[in-house]
Amino acid sequence: MKKIIFNFIFFFIITFIILISILSTIGVETNKFNNLISDRASQTKKINLQLKTIKFKINPKELSLFLETKNPQITYQNLSIPVSNLKVYIDFLSLFKSNLKIKKINIFLEELDIVQLNELSTIIKPSNLKSIINNKIKNGKLISEIEIFLDEQGVLKNFIAKGKINNLNVELLSDLNFTKVNLDFFADKNDVLIKNIFGDLGDINISNGDVKLNLDDGIKLNSNFNSKFNLDDKLLDNYSKFLNKFEFINNIKNVEANFNNSLFIDLDSTYKVKNYSYSILGKLEKGIYKLSNPFKSNLIINDEIEKIYLSNLKIKTVFSPKSINLNAEGKYSLNGLDFLKLNLENELNNDLLNLKLNLDFINKLELEIINFEKPKNTIANLSLNLEKNQENIMINKLSFEDKKNSIIINDLVLKKNKFSSFKKIKVLTSNNDFLIFNDKKILIKGKKFDGKNLAKFFKKQGKQNIIQNISKDIEIDFKNIEVQMSETLQNFKLIGEINNGQFTKITSKGDFGGDNFLDITMKKDKKTEKKYLEIYSDLTRPLLTEYSFFKGLSGGKLLFSSVIDDTKSNSKLKIENFKVVNAPGVIKLLSLADLGGLADLAEGEGLSFDILEINMEKNKNFLKINEILALGPSISVLMEGYQDENGLTSLRGTLVPAKTLNKMISKIPVIGNIVVPKEVGEGLFGVSFKMKGSEGKIKTTINPIRTLTPRFIQKIIDRNKETK
Repeated sequence: MKKIIFNFIFFFIITFIILISILSTIGVETNKFNNLISDRASQTKKINLQLKTIKFKINPKELSLFLETKNPQITYQNLSIPVSNLKVYIDFLSLFKSNLKIKKINIFLEELDIVQLNELSTIIKPSNLKSIINNKIKNGKLISEIEIFLDEQGVLKNFIAKGKINNLNVELLSDLNFTKVNLDFFADKNDVLIKNIFGDLGDINISNGDVKLNLDDGIKLNSNFNSKFNLDDKLLDNYSKFLNKFEFINNIKNVEANFNNSLFIDLDSTYKVKNYSYSILGKLEKGIYKLSNPFKSNLIINDEIEKIYLSNLKIKTVFSPKSINLNAEGKYSLNGLDFLKLNLENELNNDLLNLKLNLDFINKLELEIINFEKPKNTIANLSLNLEKNQENIMINKLSFEDKKNSIIINDLVLKKNKFSSFKKIKVLTSNNDFLIFNDKKILIKGKKFDGKNLAKFFKKQGKQNIIQNISKDIEIDFKNIEVQMSETLQNFKLIGEINNGQFTKITSKGDFGGDNFLDITMKKDKKTEKKYLEIYSDLTRPLLTEYSFFKGLSGGKLLFSSVIDDTKSNSKLKIENFKVVNAPGVIKLLSLADLGGLADLAEGEGLSFDILEINMEKNKNFLKINEILALGPSISVLMEGYQDENGLTSLRGTLVPAKTLNKMISKIPVIGNIVVPKEVGEGLFGVSFKMKGSEGKIKTTINPIRTLTPRFIQKIIDRNKETK
């Protein structure tokens, strides 16, 4: 009995195994369900399903029964859908009932080409996707499988579509195609996942890409991909029309890079972008950034900069609607040969910019105000940390350092490119050693300051006043100030007041040595708002050398006084007992007048003068010279003229030869009495002249002989009376 039971069980198990094997592999062919499945499919509008032989099979993995058929004929909206294999998973118990329940349908599509996709696109929604398939996709092959899940009532509950696309060609924009694209995809009712994306976006190679779409509420897109490209100017020109709105990107030339890219886009139900972010991580192997306008700062950098060359630059950047973050570390060059360290951290959040920059610098650099020059081909380090909010800039720290020199600025605030405030400035160079503190008052103190270029610097600034936002008391204390003509001003002290960037009160004194002093005073009349400036110096050349009119002047004492009222001033300059040596303008004038002896004297020992007086008025940038009077034993000169806002100078005047020359002429019988009469002011010998032009291009014309005007004669008489 036991043996019979054992054999029965064994036979049952073997039979079951064979049955399962047959059902899971070969299956049982039947047409019993053909009409049932076709009728059930036809209940869905617009679908027509014609089945051939059906095999009844089992899926051992899912422990479920399914019906399988090859090459069924399926039409939807009169369009044929090419299906290679169809599996219908059914409820086992429903086989014994009249109501067959389908749980899942697997559809294996044949390989489709672009023509078939265009035909099927008429049944696709939304219309945006339909338009893309019809107009943008040019070719490609699709291999896919679709799983359809139904609920108890046979209504679509979910679906899963998966497969591959090979050799896809998509036109993204006019003349910009995504070609040779291969990818895998997976999609259900709420999500679409595209992975293993490889292809060419124009001349950019895309690899290891993926895209995830979430369709729950609008569309949320996440994408990651690698991009590699090597583009020269010619290839970049092909993309210029796509980049012309982005000047920064469009200025990049000859670029080779390898990047990891991440993209996120959030669209609402109308496909309007709600939010996005795009990040790049990778290396810029080489690149050239061409400046829209070549940069050259005559005050700091002498070399003209047209291009910035980049090499081995590690980049990490994130773009979003409200912020841009850029970190870069690598090398740069301004000439394409010398590559130096570059570190950059840049964060732009709405109107707030945070910038940290650290780089080595090899070009020539000049700071004219302190007469400092960094030679070319010596390496220095420049570090900058700033915040910018609209037109306001806060420089937390700016430093320039090399082996011997250091310039550090802390907490400098600029408003509309003008100084507003600062905390501390430290300067230590071969020719400067001082500190500037800004607290309750501005304190400038140090061992030495090179002021040789001060006059030149302020002359170039013209009407600009970069410190017009500063109003404070100021105190200056320098042990030594280097000035023009190798002179040194020692123990210089100044106490004053600055209002809106202009001095309103000054009391200062300095020592040139050898009992030669410099005194400067300024007072302001509170009633009239006029300022009264007075400068006295026992040495003239350190104060006047920078002005071409006084070129060649030596010796003498200087007194300058000025009454300043808003934009205009009335000034008087007086210099006593000086010489003019090798002054090109004077020598040219004497030569043109054929006064060879005086010209030789001016080129040698120099022409001596007892006094020079200049009376002038300045209104904004127009300088009117009411009178220039110079009296000396060799010659005397009287001039007047103007200098306009464009630097055009116009002077006219009279030059009178030496008294000794007149005396020699007067000794000649008859002729002497005519040329130099006994009565003062009659028939004297002189030269009239005109000088006009811009600096360095002044033309001179003369009238060699003329009778002196009573005005000139009266000036000489009055001056002689004052001298006596």
